[in-house]
Amino acid sequence: MSSIQAAPRQTPFVLGLMVALLSAATFGSSGTFGSALMATGWSAGAVVTARIVGAALLMVVPAALAMRGHWHLVRRNAGRIVAYGFFAVAGCQFAYFMAVERLSVGVALLLEYLAPVLIVAWIWLRHGRRPSGLTAFGVVAAVLGLVLVLDVFSGAQVDVVGVVWGVLAAVGLVVFFLVSAQEEEALPPIGFAGAGLAVGALVLVIGAALGWLPMSASTEPVELGAWSVPWWVAVVELAVVAGAVAYAAGIASARLLGGTVASFVGLSEVLFSIAFAWVLVDQSMSLVQVLGGVAILAGVVAVKLGEGRAPAARPVPADDVDPAVLAEFGASEEVH
Repeated sequence: MSSIQAAPRQTPFVLGLMVALLSAATFGSSGTFGSALMATGWSAGAVVTARIVGAALLMVVPAALAMRGHWHLVRRNAGRIVAYGFFAVAGCQFAYFMAVERLSVGVALLLEYLAPVLIVAWIWLRHGRRPSGLTAFGVVAAVLGLVLVLDVFSGAQVDVVGVVWGVLAAVGLVVFFLVSAQEEEALPPIGFAGAGLAVGALVLVIGAALGWLPMSASTEPVELGAWSVPWWVAVVELAVVAGAVAYAAGIASARLLGGTVASFVGLSEVLFSIAFAWVLVDQSMSLVQVLGGVAILAGVVAVKLGEGRAPAARPVPADDVDPAVLAEFGASEEVH
């Protein structure tokens, strides 16, 4: 295999962090608006399908514009696009929907957000890069923070089949971050997001047509705290903000930060979900949840600081390296 030169990162970490937080915030808005729709008679399947199909349609023009001069890369990225659309978009959404059918929302979210832990384990098993002490501390702190934020022990329901679906949702999230982070001959983030959302939308529509996703909707007004808005306002928010913007920002952040760090920053989505619920429907955050948020933040910082402290490992193929790992080999070092 021919060698490649690892490019130095020219974009400041702070910019990547801001983009990652934008992604987490926009993804986090989906819970409040989706729940408001379901309260009027929408099924979870209909909410998810409307969100992804709407986002895919909205991304057609921006994605086409972003792809100017890059169309020759579509064929080379076909596998990544299909994997992203099937697993990270449709698969993750479908698995989470199946998990909440059998588990409490808190437990289902906790299982899905084990994705950063799975990423650390994958890099260790696949590339022989044992996590540093700081990274291990970050994993523990982040998981503990999630447990506190989600308050999973308050009436938590556990079901073996539901747990399996929850873990599959986590796998979908792993694919989201690792595939998004790949930069070699990659499509522009907006172009890749548009293509991936199109694949995900097609899969969800097929699933709905086959009866795998129950579909029901309503034109009743949506209640958001003291406000009553038309149903389509919530659908537009899910498609534009929690769909198109969230996925495009998620891909960009993974390339700026690397899949590992981006996945840990993505845990803040849970905090943003609670914040939106607090502002829009007056669901306050408890002291325990605040402490959980602090633990998540500590975990993110520890993972970032521990990036360059993992023990040296054998060289790995350049096309199978997460940029966060590749960067640790040194900007001037060749990977064979």
